[in-house]
Amino acid sequence: MFPGGSGDIGLGKNGAIRHDHNFAVRTRRLWNRQGYAVIIPDTINHINLRGKRSSATYAGLIQSIIAFAHEEATVPVFLFGTSQGAIAAVNGAAHAASGTIAGVVLSESVSVMGGSKETVFSATPQKVTVPVLIVANQDDRCDVAPPQAAQQIASAMTASPEVRVFMVSGGITKSKKNCGSLTPHGYFGIENDVVDKVSAWLDAKSR
Repeated sequence: MFPGGSGDIGLGKNGAIRHDHNFAVRTRRLWNRQGYAVIIPDTINHINLRGKRSSATYAGLIQSIIAFAHEEATVPVFLFGTSQGAIAAVNGAAHAASGTIAGVVLSESVSVMGGSKETVFSATPQKVTVPVLIVANQDDRCDVAPPQAAQQIASAMTASPEVRVFMVSGGITKSKKNCGSLTPHGYFGIENDVVDKVSAWLDAKSR
């Protein structure tokens, strides 16, 4: 699970997470209830990952995370990225060795160039060779993740054997910014519905 924003989740030595508003972080127990183990990488020394997620260096780090997942259990491994984290998921999937991941899920993907100077299109989506699920909230008002770009992202996945676009709607706005985690951009208020629907796709790809 690759969170958005700067990527800094504030993971403590005791396992506590200081910054847990991001959708990929705050829903971790919901995924557990669906039967999925979750790995959420933190940054080192609070490094800001904006502008770095599409790099070859970060792709290499993701390959290490994939290898770690396979060491933990003999199960299908998926990459899930939300907002800025979708860039990481695309980059990791584009460089994953054959057979190491079963699919990739992108939610509220950053597709318009903003302050981070990178988008999912910067991460060579044309090299992704596994099934892809793209989730977009038609009520998302984040200017760098417009829901209408979901089909454009799908069209860029030219090597994927299957690309599905899944549209949702709704959500509550509590954050001050439209790209905040506690808004429709972060599925605030509709988490259970989104997790249920994505889990159904993951289950189908795990068989």
